Amino acid sequence: METDYENVILDYGNSTPEMFEPCNLDPNPVDVLTETYIHSIICASGLMGNTLVIATYMFYKRAKTMTDVYLFNVAVADLIFVLALPLIIYNEQNNWAMGPVACTVLRSAYSINLYSGMLLLACVSGDRYVAIVQARRSFGVRSRALIYSRLICSAVWLLAMVLTLPTLLYTKHIEDLNLHADEPVSVICQLSFDKSETAKLIKVVVPTLQMAIGFLLPLLVMVFCYSCIVGTLLRAQSSQRHKAVRVVLAVVVVFIICHLPYNAALLNHTLSLFKERSCTLEKIKLKVLAISRSVAYLHCCLNPILYAFIGVKFRSHFRQIMVDLWCFSKKYIYSARTSRATSDIFISGRVASEGSNHFTSFSA
Repeated sequence: METDYENVILDYGNSTPEMFEPCNLDPNPVDVLTETYIHSIICASGLMGNTLVIATYMFYKRAKTMTDVYLFNVAVADLIFVLALPLIIYNEQNNWAMGPVACTVLRSAYSINLYSGMLLLACVSGDRYVAIVQARRSFGVRSRALIYSRLICSAVWLLAMVLTLPTLLYTKHIEDLNLHADEPVSVICQLSFDKSETAKLIKVVVPTLQMAIGFLLPLLVMVFCYSCIVGTLLRAQSSQRHKAVRVVLAVVVVFIICHLPYNAALLNHTLSLFKERSCTLEKIKLKVLAISRSVAYLHCCLNPILYAFIGVKFRSHFRQIMVDLWCFSKKYIYSARTSRATSDIFISGRVASEGSNHFTSFSA
């Protein structure tokens, strides 16, 4: 059975066969610990931000526009990802102790939410383009916004599932047998194939789809739509246009900063899959890939700030959530103190009553 590591062709220079040693591509403990801390911060902040967005849309700001529906779905995709990320980290560091089902489900969950999240951000930019640049022509269409937006979101999630099929079908839970009998057997979760032709095809197709549909397509849509929006805003006579332009630029710049390094590293790694390379160079490439991947993960924490909390109405709903939580906590503390005080009075009254009865019987 062929795995990812069987396609790694390593160059040992002019060394003799006796000097050949296996190339250990495992990250060192310091890198693992650093990556764990960074991912923990991403999980905590992403969980808090996206939960607040979802709670706001569910209980305070009903989804009334297409952008609202898209942003709600983006928050759901990001939330699923930050919930899956700790489980992925745990399993990677513990030989996939949760078993083969967790291996397939977690890898597929990451893939689904990668595609759905990026495509939904493209939908947000498209909706803003229609609302601002094509405002007059789109009035009749946007009156039926909720119906269209829900159909589009369903299509996006369905497309993400279809694009995830290679990951779902070929991701397997594999025991990596070590050369030395005294070493423990390590377990990996990765793409695995029975035929060499299938391996070469899928190992090129999966990262290519990820780069093309998960990065390039949303980037092109965002650049086109937001360029037109900036042009329209600059022509408008509004005191708020400069702030709106800065927000648009921030959205595009953050998207590029977060995802361009990882996709460039992924492209470089994919192009060199079937070429001869040195062990040292392979370690450097994998390290760059891991660092850039962590930077890409940051985007799920920044989405709530860029797309939701930056809006005036959303900020007012967010403040209302904070007020309600504060009032609820005060009410809970007050009721707890009241019940405790009532209990103390009841106990002290009972003790006094029992003492009085005991004194009466003793006097008699």
